[in-house]
Amino acid sequence: MIVGRHVSVKEPVALVRPVRVSMRRSRSRSRTVLSCFAFTAAMGFVLVTVVDPYSGATASPYYQPAARFGGERVQALSISGTYANAVSRDNFTVTEKPKPPPPPSVDEKKKFSAPAAAVPDPGSAQAYAYGAVAARGWGEDQYNCLVSLWNKESGWRVNAMNSSSGAYGIPQALPGSKMASAGADWETNAGTQIEWGLGYITARYGSPCGAWDKSQASGWY
Repeated sequence: MIVGRHVSVKEPVALVRPVRVSMRRSRSRSRTVLSCFAFTAAMGFVLVTVVDPYSGATASPYYQPAARFGGERVQALSISGTYANAVSRDNFTVTEKPKPPPPPSVDEKKKFSAPAAAVPDPGSAQAYAYGAVAARGWGEDQYNCLVSLWNKESGWRVNAMNSSSGAYGIPQALPGSKMASAGADWETNAGTQIEWGLGYITARYGSPCGAWDKSQASGWY
């Protein structure tokens, strides 16, 4: 009997120990599974955050996706302040174009009017000039101015020469070689000199009286 009791006492002890070991192992496995699940969940959350950093915001019930294409976009920019632009101009001076001198008065015309010339001798230099003046359509007044002008300049001498300037001939061309444009005999032919002189007067003063006025005002023409 004693042996049986001992056996009966030992048997429960042997049965209880395996049960305790089994419960400990079960708890250890549960903890391991929970740890693995927690680690997996944490890594999943990290990976989702890396791939889509706005995943947390889109998961919110108040999240509204913005339209990526189409739709109206209104942007307002408000700027306040005071601005001033400085503008500078270069200094300049305006010079009025000088007005031409007024035409000579009646008294001045009388002052520069030429006296009447005498009737020229046939074949003389003045006779040639008289015909040349008439051929250009000028009247007696222009002939009178021409006679007075060249009386003053050369005395109607073909070989007249100014010792100081070198002007030569009846019209006192300077230099005399200019008259070669009217003829090769410019040094000795009065007609050649007169033709050149009338051309010069026409181009520069318009008429013999214009040249006479200039000569009276300045001493030369």
